[in-house]
Amino acid sequence: MSVVVNNLTKIYGEQKAIDHISFEVHKGEVMGFLGPNGAGKTTTMKILTCFMPQSSGEATVCGFDTKKDSLEIRKRIGYLPEHNPLYKDMYVREYLAFMAGIHQLENPSQKVANIIERTGLGPEQNKLIGALSKGYRQRVGLAQAMIHNPEVLILDEPTSGLDPNQLIEIRRLIKELGQEKTVIFSTHIMQEVKAICDKAIIINKGNIVANDTIEFLQSHATEESNIVVEFAETIGIEQLKKIKSVKSIKSLGQNRWKITTPQDVDIRKEIFLFAVSNNLTLLELLREISSVEDVFQKLTK
Repeated sequence: MSVVVNNLTKIYGEQKAIDHISFEVHKGEVMGFLGPNGAGKTTTMKILTCFMPQSSGEATVCGFDTKKDSLEIRKRIGYLPEHNPLYKDMYVREYLAFMAGIHQLENPSQKVANIIERTGLGPEQNKLIGALSKGYRQRVGLAQAMIHNPEVLILDEPTSGLDPNQLIEIRRLIKELGQEKTVIFSTHIMQEVKAICDKAIIINKGNIVANDTIEFLQSHATEESNIVVEFAETIGIEQLKKIKSVKSIKSLGQNRWKITTPQDVDIRKEIFLFAVSNNLTLLELLREISSVEDVFQKLTK
């Protein structure tokens, strides 16, 4: 297992930033770390990257303990902090060559060229970092996190400041990296979670309130399920109430209805048979799935 966290706690004075949290992330997984501001995401990432010690509990990265084996862990991780620290008076290529030197990489010039191509920094590689847009500075931060080919990538808001085209490219890159590495990243962009992640952890007030696949979290966001149905013909609400397992019905306009049932009941087959037996024409039959936003809001209110 690449990352294992067990009963991790961090206390600042009388404030618990994280409170006995536990989770695991395996190689080949992209895990989204979600939560409101101040929930404990960045604190957890700083502990995993050995920038600060925990108050209690254990955390291991690639089998090494964060308290005992800090240097071994740092060799094996790539880290992009929330506030991307860059030497703004250095040129892009110069800075990446400097980072390659720190990691004592073999054939550093080739490694720099490869990472520049992979992160789309080619047009900007001879510019001062301080002259770059926020989006390109973010790419430089991502490049330095990846240049030594780490086993684990920990990215705090990696797509902050990117334009829509850059977003697509970086999301694709993170998805590709997740096939061969362990990737943990935090974000406030819910579409990003669904587009990239294999699973998500939602943390709120220092406690983990959800830890599962995106599909499971969406399907279990509420205790109810909604079916949207539209008929070509006019039909009354009393007729629809005869369908088994219906809890409530709401009109959405002429001949269009929202039917609510218990979460674990799917009545689409019954609706279809109801339409056939009553000579009705179905124009729409859709089971609504909770969005990642719905799940997030429900668990962090």
